[in-house]
Amino acid sequence: MTASKHVAATVAAVPAPAVAARRRLDLAVKAWFAATALGQLMFVAYIALFYGRLTLAGDFAGWNNRDLVTGYVAGDTAGNGNFAAHVLIAAVMTFAGLVQLVPSIRARWPRLHRWSGRLFIATALFLAIGGLWLTWVRGSYMTVTGAVSISIDAALIVGFGIMAWLTARKRDFAAHRRWALRTFIAASAVWFMRLGYMVWGLTTGGLGSTMGMSGPFDVFWGFATYLLPLAVLELYLRAERGSPRAKTAMAVGLWFASALILLGGAAAWLLMWSPYI
Repeated sequence: MTASKHVAATVAAVPAPAVAARRRLDLAVKAWFAATALGQLMFVAYIALFYGRLTLAGDFAGWNNRDLVTGYVAGDTAGNGNFAAHVLIAAVMTFAGLVQLVPSIRARWPRLHRWSGRLFIATALFLAIGGLWLTWVRGSYMTVTGAVSISIDAALIVGFGIMAWLTARKRDFAAHRRWALRTFIAASAVWFMRLGYMVWGLTTGGLGSTMGMSGPFDVFWGFATYLLPLAVLELYLRAERGSPRAKTAMAVGLWFASALILLGGAAAWLLMWSPYI
């Protein structure tokens, strides 16, 4: 049997429901990525046009036009420098992470994929460690519970990032993909947090949330902002290898998640980001 006939026979042997379920899941993944890319690019634009503009102009005190736990502090050269690097490098990491998720880039420009991956992992590790410094040394936190949740997320980013790098070095690309996706999700926690607050505020009026971020929802979302998306990712990774019913259920879940991301992203842009740029 020729190679082409073998492939055709293999495809024909796949049950129609399995093919349809795979297509539904693939379409839902594309919708999720489109919503995520749009939302994160809006976040990048906000960082560049607000923090980037002020930093380049030397107007560091202008950072405090936003409600920050600890923004610009006169005389705190180390803290101000770390804060500026943290915010601006976050834009680089976000963009590099999105590049990693585009299949056509991986297929057509593997070198770009490798270098953007190295940039993403390096900046994610830098931000995780820098975030720990800002939290525990500079004291940039509102509650101890919030500081603990930030620290756990930072530890996850470091652990996932190292595993993504090690599996890439071993050329275990299946494992590398899983660890890289986990790193992307954990590193996106700050973005997920903002979207979550927007959706929660629009749908419940901010029930269980306080200005001091000590309410029941604040405590829950402080951890769920990365644990919930990571749980969805694990369900997706299992659905990829699961039954047609599992794929279809996951597709429905991803469409719902995409709708929430679009709602949260639009609200964040209109209420939280665009007024400051």
